[in-house]
Amino acid sequence: MINSQIQPQLDIDTIIKTFKSGEKKSANFQIGLEYERVPIFNNSNIEADYASNDGICNFLRDIAKNCNWDYIVDNTNGNMIGLKKMHDTITLEPGCQVELSIKPEKHISDLKNKIETLDDLMWVYLKTHGINLLNYGISPVTTYNSITLIPKKRYHLMAKYMWGILSDVMMRETAGIQCGIDFSSEEDMAKKFNIAQKLSPFMTAMYANSPIRGGVDTGYKSFRALSWLNTDNDRCGFANKFENDFTYRDYIEKVLKTPMIFINRNDDTINLNGKINFNDFMNSPNYTATMEDFELQANLYFPEVRLRNFIEIRNHDCVNKNLMWSIPAIYQGIMYNPSALQDMEEFLKPFSFEEISELRYSIPKYALDSEIKGIKVSDIAREILNIAEKSLKEFSPQDVKYLDGIKELISQKMTPADVILKNWYGSWNKDINKLIEFAKN
Repeated sequence: MINSQIQPQLDIDTIIKTFKSGEKKSANFQIGLEYERVPIFNNSNIEADYASNDGICNFLRDIAKNCNWDYIVDNTNGNMIGLKKMHDTITLEPGCQVELSIKPEKHISDLKNKIETLDDLMWVYLKTHGINLLNYGISPVTTYNSITLIPKKRYHLMAKYMWGILSDVMMRETAGIQCGIDFSSEEDMAKKFNIAQKLSPFMTAMYANSPIRGGVDTGYKSFRALSWLNTDNDRCGFANKFENDFTYRDYIEKVLKTPMIFINRNDDTINLNGKINFNDFMNSPNYTATMEDFELQANLYFPEVRLRNFIEIRNHDCVNKNLMWSIPAIYQGIMYNPSALQDMEEFLKPFSFEEISELRYSIPKYALDSEIKGIKVSDIAREILNIAEKSLKEFSPQDVKYLDGIKELISQKMTPADVILKNWYGSWNKDINKLIEFAKN
């Protein structure tokens, strides 16, 4: 037990202020992006590890040494877990997946230029270490039992605690693309948050890109999405039931009810192992909860759409560079144009929470071939793109071009996974090397 009265006990009103601080005028709205990729050694196709001579740790050390980036270290053991420079970071997910997180920008072209600049910088050192980063949603060869967690204490506690049958797959093998959007008020947040949740299974289907795992066809178009369905239902899934009166407090209370995995105290990590939720923790005389405790708890809550002082949309497989920019383009077109937001709300209104929740269990296997209320998801995807494209043509015409790649696929009722599977059983003849070459682009 931690018994400290150094600072006053945290309360919900204080937490609400941190969410409210994200409110912006619409003229200042930006788009954020987090971009994860699986690293593999070129000479073996196995997932790159952390500690070997040519591993990810030394790759990051070379960048820090030669390009003036600062270390990000685990405060419990001093191990390097990433790099930072100004607002940009290169960090590691549990299985050594490399994530780029960059400062949000108003225009997608600025995000694209920054990612390309970082990729050019990293490529010099990736080449030296014989590593490549794959634009693919899951490790194509190495499975979780052969992937060692990076030496970050929180990941080891998470791996021991999370009880889903595919939680190890999610943590060690998968890679995704996350998009961040802004809101102007609590009401605007609620509307965007609910629409983002309703969109999530359809967007997961459109960007399904993880059918081959462990060198074989899994029978799923997004094995990554399947792994999230089987990770930890206490902290995954939907954060609410699409309530129109959804508030900051509602979201916070959902986080408060989630079992706690650990807390940080005095540069150490203390295992709580789900024995207490944050609400009990915050009201217990045996603990003094801090804002840092809440931020940690919120970061260990993994819904499809997550609320910070922006809205984080988390449900897309990593895809190739021809497609990835369509993800923020779709959200920019829908979320930042009031008429498009209204059109999307009306379009999705017939689908209930229960129907969309059930759809999530069909999407990993069937993607665009799934149905809801007798309607093919491929037809819904086409209308989502129509609304986004019409909006972008009106208020951000320079970004319409980023929809071209996904429009072409959807017109053929195909996902990135369908392209891979067509080649897998065709010209590739189930050759994993050809998949990996394809995924390097």
